[in-house]
Amino acid sequence: MTDHALTEQQRLVVTIAILASFVTSLDASVTNVALPRIAADLGGGLATQQWVVDSYLVTLSALMLLAGSIADAYGRVFIMRIGLVGFGIASIAVGFAANPEMMIAARALQGAAGAFLLPSSLALITSRISGAAQGQAIGVWTAATTGAMIVGPLMGGLFTDYLSWRLVFLISVIPIAITLWMLVQLRGTDDRQTGVRIDWAGGAAAALGLGLAVWALIEEPAHGWTSPQIWIPLLAGVLFFAGFLWWQTRAVSPILPLSLFRVRNFWTGNLATLFIYAALSLNGFVIGVYLQNTDGPGLTATLAGLASLPITILMVLLSSKVGTLSGKYGPRLFMSVGPLLLSIGAFMLLWVGQPFSYWWQVLPSMIVMGLGLSLMVAPLTATILGAIGPERSGIASAVNNAISRVAGLIVIALLSSIVGGSLNLAGFHSAAIVTGALFLAGSLVSFLGIRNPAGELEPNSLGT
Repeated sequence: MTDHALTEQQRLVVTIAILASFVTSLDASVTNVALPRIAADLGGGLATQQWVVDSYLVTLSALMLLAGSIADAYGRVFIMRIGLVGFGIASIAVGFAANPEMMIAARALQGAAGAFLLPSSLALITSRISGAAQGQAIGVWTAATTGAMIVGPLMGGLFTDYLSWRLVFLISVIPIAITLWMLVQLRGTDDRQTGVRIDWAGGAAAALGLGLAVWALIEEPAHGWTSPQIWIPLLAGVLFFAGFLWWQTRAVSPILPLSLFRVRNFWTGNLATLFIYAALSLNGFVIGVYLQNTDGPGLTATLAGLASLPITILMVLLSSKVGTLSGKYGPRLFMSVGPLLLSIGAFMLLWVGQPFSYWWQVLPSMIVMGLGLSLMVAPLTATILGAIGPERSGIASAVNNAISRVAGLIVIALLSSIVGGSLNLAGFHSAAIVTGALFLAGSLVSFLGIRNPAGELEPNSLGT
């Protein structure tokens, strides 16, 4: 398939979708590298760093499924405009944040706006491009979005070291403005589905449940479990989330159709996602922050951003080939071995010590983890979407995206408990052990639960 298979309008659609999702992925990937400088400038220590990440993830996770329904009802282009404007305003607020409270509130607004951008960007492609051209368009969109994983940490490090971390967020307004201009050039009517019922109650219950629970988990080290400031919001959060799940069994148009979880590969794949993406979030946060610690390696933000680059490079080089092999031999082998390698790579970070050497203590781990992630990502996505079928792939993708972000949300909220209150060398080693255990759990869930689709070779038929 060559580029000329896409018409001019189709290329415009793909470009808009790429830019819309790129700004959200870029801001998410630059943040970990900038966290130490943000905390130093605004104050607040480790708790501030946790909230900078989790305030974004709370609103992004809680509103993503609801945003899909709203986009169906009011049109993808209209909702994308709202998301872009909201994300731009929030980015400016982040860039000019004068204290931790303003920073956290602005990041929460970013997450809410991002929830409207991510689902609508891919939905714009699927609603306006069909047939073989759609596969090409989604492939280009995926590759470009993955590129944010490479550009983000490096850009965050360079800006933090040589300009200002604030500019990382402020420059988001440039691609946002370009995308808004491109939307004006888009011809045709904005597709809307009549009769769509939006589950506002479910969206509110999910947001309150996640927000209150995360508040309690992050603030617990400062107050203790027996403090009413902790156990009351934690209990309320659990009750709201339980109410959300109960309501999803009765709502006419639930934002989380629980019937999907009756499909074995879907629920197993999402359970594996919960463990694996919790580990990935923990690993990314800890490496980005610890490597810059003055009582640790004391690397610059740029070098800390480059530390995990081997993982992304291996993903770019190998993921498509692994996807082909997974389609031939089935996903179970790859989804079991990939997280196992990730677990081994995480435990290899226990080599980190004094004197510090990136080349001997960190790089080997990054290579092993890069191989593991390359083996796992494409089969995991294909398995979850394939388990449901093309007619419901949109909601299946949204559910999986939401679960991956909730996983990161929870593990970052628990960070202080995981590292023992301080991200020193002992805390870094504790995080490595927890990361390795989470990856291992993902491997076991995949091995025990995933079933290869009929017609694909089982591992035993390969002589293994």
